[in-house]
This record gives sequence, structure tokens and C-alpha cells, in this order.
Amino acid sequence: MEFDDPQFDIFPDRLHLRRVDPAKNMRRFYLMTVQRDLFGGASLVREWGRVGSSGQLRIDHHSDEGQAVDALADIANQKHKRGYRASES
Repeated sequence: MEFDDPQFDIFPDRLHLRRVDPAKNMRRFYLMTVQRDLFGGASLVREWGRVGSSGQLRIDHHSDEGQAVDALADIANQKHKRGYRASES
């Protein structure tokens, strides 16, 4: 895992990212959580959109929690390259 962020080290099953660029009127959020499902697997729940809106939701199912956390780390790296940064809330 390349994503170097203290929040990610402490809470690897939840990550809240933001990208704010006032010059482009851009205020975006990206929230990812890993949750266990009823069938013994894990789901990566992703929510994204403009700050202040309800945004969109996507749920990706994985066979175990490790795969879901790996997927979270991969997406976090992609978002970090696009300018998203960790947020407290």
C-alpha cells in the first residue's frame, strides 16, 4: 500500500477524501468504507459527489475483508494522484 496518510494507518476500513479548488469552483468528496456482509465477505462502499450534496453510491462486493481493503488502498492512490486529500470529517 502506497497511500501515506495517518488517517489511513489508524482506520484502514474508512477513508474520507476531499478535493477543493476554488478557482475551478470544485468542491468534491469521496468516502470509502469497508463493511462485512451477511455472507462472510466484505463490501467496499463508495460515496462521492459535490460537498453539501448527497452524491452517488456504489457497493463493490469482495470475498474477504483483505481484498476490500486492498481495493480501498488502490482507489485511494488513484484519487490522491488526482488531487484528493484526506479530510477529518
